[in-house]
Amino acid sequence: MSIIETTIDIPMEHVQNICGEFDAYIKKIERALHTTIILRDGALKVIGPEQTIRQAKSVIDSLLALSQRGTKITEQNVDYALALSFRSQESQILEIDKDVICRTVDGRQVKPKTVGQKEYVENIRKKMIVFGIGPAGTGKTYLAMAMAIEAFRSGEVGRIILTRPAIEAGEKLGFLPGDLQSKIDPYLRPLYDALYQIMGAESFAHNQEKGLIEVAPLAYMRGRTLDNAYIILDEAQNTTPAQMKMFLTRIGFGSKVIVTGDRTQKDLPAGETSGLDVAVKVLKNISDIGFCYLTSEDVVRHPLVQKIVEAYDQYEKKALSTERRKGTEKHREGGESKKVPRDLRERAQGGRRRNEV
Repeated sequence: MSIIETTIDIPMEHVQNICGEFDAYIKKIERALHTTIILRDGALKVIGPEQTIRQAKSVIDSLLALSQRGTKITEQNVDYALALSFRSQESQILEIDKDVICRTVDGRQVKPKTVGQKEYVENIRKKMIVFGIGPAGTGKTYLAMAMAIEAFRSGEVGRIILTRPAIEAGEKLGFLPGDLQSKIDPYLRPLYDALYQIMGAESFAHNQEKGLIEVAPLAYMRGRTLDNAYIILDEAQNTTPAQMKMFLTRIGFGSKVIVTGDRTQKDLPAGETSGLDVAVKVLKNISDIGFCYLTSEDVVRHPLVQKIVEAYDQYEKKALSTERRKGTEKHREGGESKKVPRDLRERAQGGRRRNEV
């Protein structure tokens, strides 16, 4: 395999953004593609096998294009560009970056960062009801919140309703102090966090006081008809089938619904069926309902979160495979133990025939 080299010119104003602090991003590309990258006089010299040279160049070109658009390059951008390069899809990162949903209160752009997130956002735009299903850190709730706030700002809907089941994550907290709002606020804190970041605390408080933004536990949805609203059900894996049916039948005219959940993190009592699992089976053939399945590749939190999600996925698959194998072996052993010797079967059959006569 021949070793070649190529040079990529990088404008000086983009060098720091692309290379990262202490050249961390360049070193990551080197390790992933087994190349050598040297920065000299505003140019990157890439040395290695021809195939990996092409990959490295396409990754760096994609990062440069992002930087020229004003995007602050993060480790997640580098990791995702590398992942796409192995599938020859690195150009998609530029298409994803074009889609700006809205801006946060401090001016930061909110946009999808992966192909899965892009499909999720497109589903929300096209479908009346969308299920966003995936592991922690894939932006399910945050992107749904951004879409809801943008629709509210533009006048597409008259109010935003955010809800989730009030259930503890494997703990029994007992009676909480304070009034009703104080009791339910801890369960709804993740929704508040996203609202504050995108909308701002003052704007949220003002609209909440006017009743235009409502954050409430799922139990409060019964008996209501929700017209002209953007409705988000978070942590849907913790609903029961009855709760999920109740929620989905609240929808009125001019409304849009987003249901988010992680099927691997259920806090329901042992043996309880998840309403999200049932809904996926029951509603999968309805054309106006979209299902978007995000994976560990769509994790946009700290890179370590992606590794944790992947490690748990592998562990659970291995545990399930072991459990199935043990079940099969147990079934076989049980089947063999129930076999009746041929002579005893014939005697029993002879006895039955005599009785009948």
